[in-house]
Amino acid sequence: MAFKFTEENTRRIDLARKKYPTALAAIMDTVWIAQEQNGYISDEVMTEIALILGIDKVQVLSVVTFYTMYFTKPMGKHHVQVCTNVSCMLRGGAEIYDEVSKSLGLEHLGVSTDGKFSLEEVECMGSCGTAPMIAVNEDYYENLDKDKALEIIKSLQ
Repeated sequence: MAFKFTEENTRRIDLARKKYPTALAAIMDTVWIAQEQNGYISDEVMTEIALILGIDKVQVLSVVTFYTMYFTKPMGKHHVQVCTNVSCMLRGGAEIYDEVSKSLGLEHLGVSTDGKFSLEEVECMGSCGTAPMIAVNEDYYENLDKDKALEIIKSLQ
């Protein structure tokens, strides 16, 4: 079955388009709405985004593949992102990633067989002053150590 936006999401896209001078400028909002609805951005989803915005599909593809916040495959119900960039790394981010990876039995961009967890090592999440940090879906956890990070993971299991 082909992907189609829900009526509510079509209204959200219309509102997003009104914020910008061109339909192309609304591409990131539209891709985000699509990912919320579908869980990830498939080829069918990109086709529908291009159609609804009246742009080339390659423009959608270029955005989807450039930004790490968009997924081109299904991710886990709990998508865990661990920052290992400079500030986080200096304060234990790499060790946190290693412990979370070991705890979940997942590597970078891996998804658990039950679909409950996915893991991603990310470069920067903009939390340098409160490093190290992880995100689970849209929830951010800062000023962590390995034990606190593992407590968060255990609370989701």
